[in-house]
Amino acid sequence: MGRNLQNGERLRPVDLARGHDLSTQAVRNYEEAGILPPADRTAHGYRTYTPLHAAALRAFLALVPGHGHRTAAAIMRAVNEGADEEAFRLVDESHAQLLEDRRTLRAVESALRDLTPEAPEAPEAPEAPEPADAAPEAAPEPLFIGPLAAKLGIRPATLRKWEHAGLVRPRRDRRTGYRVYDEAAVRDARLAHQLRRGGYLLEQIAPLIERVRTAGGLEPLEGALHDWHGRLSARGRAMLAGAAELDAYLRRRG
Repeated sequence: MGRNLQNGERLRPVDLARGHDLSTQAVRNYEEAGILPPADRTAHGYRTYTPLHAAALRAFLALVPGHGHRTAAAIMRAVNEGADEEAFRLVDESHAQLLEDRRTLRAVESALRDLTPEAPEAPEAPEAPEPADAAPEAAPEPLFIGPLAAKLGIRPATLRKWEHAGLVRPRRDRRTGYRVYDEAAVRDARLAHQLRRGGYLLEQIAPLIERVRTAGGLEPLEGALHDWHGRLSARGRAMLAGAAELDAYLRRRG
């Protein structure tokens, strides 16, 4: 990393860029975007930075892995404008989104476990026949595109897009031609919705759902779920690292 900087030391853009694999133009761009506080200028118009700018750059670069470039930039702009409460709100929103993503992952795992067939039990002695009026458990009613979209909180156009990508396979009503989603199609739509919320692209989801259709269980997605867990854990740790650097910058700024 960069050398130790003393308070009052004057730095050039190249001094900030060193150790971060950045160009001097990137440093200037960060200043213009408000990610770094405004630089002083020499008599000849050249930018000069200080250890405070170096701390701001470290904070921003540490925030990016956990919060993303856009949010990290907004956090730094708020801090540099003296709007600390706005910066803290943005940090809180990222943590809330991470928590929601963890809940989504658990929901996906729960949905997939529901697809895993239970092991057959050992045969038992035959039981007395059920009364003639005992009705079997009714299968879920098929859904049309509008009610299913409303149930998932998405637009009907999204379901049509997923159908085109092979994620769902509704049948057509012979009389009306409307799409009808049976139990299996609803299951696929629910899995597609959860995986999209987890950040997966349509071209990544299609083969996963196809494997679920074929295998009928959790095993085909174990690798993807393990990777998803890893990415969420990495984001959580990155947020901790970003918070530490942001706190150091706030303390230095005073």
